[in-house]
Amino acid sequence: MNIETKFLGSMAIDEKDIIQFPDGIPGFEEIKEFVILPLEKDSPFAVLQSIKEQEIGFVIAFPFAFKNDYTFDVSEDDKEDLQIEKSEDLITYSIVTLRDPFHSSTLNLQAPLLINYKKRLAKQLVLQDVTTYPIRFPIEGSAI
Repeated sequence: MNIETKFLGSMAIDEKDIIQFPDGIPGFEEIKEFVILPLEKDSPFAVLQSIKEQEIGFVIAFPFAFKNDYTFDVSEDDKEDLQIEKSEDLITYSIVTLRDPFHSSTLNLQAPLLINYKKRLAKQLVLQDVTTYPIRFPIEGSAI
């Protein structure tokens, strides 16, 4: 299947790689199907791209590459929503806010993306009880 992307042009994707966000992403609740497109091998960055809306794409990153002590609890309801059987099935990303110059870009640690890669289910959590994580965590000075 071919899709048009916000950052990478036209790309062929495998339908088995489509990730379902049953509730959408806050602000984009009507968009349910995305794919993760890696940017470079061994890079912590990727693109979360809507498969139907070319203009809806987010640069995402593994938050642990920038804050190795990043941690939060996943509620039983969220585990049920994502059909998580083992914690190893879960991948966490953060949405990147791009800035110019790039090293001044930030990660949203307050609202991680949780993806059950085996079931291809995902959701964005908004951490209510963890106030130590900012919406704009600087990537500058991080080892990338």
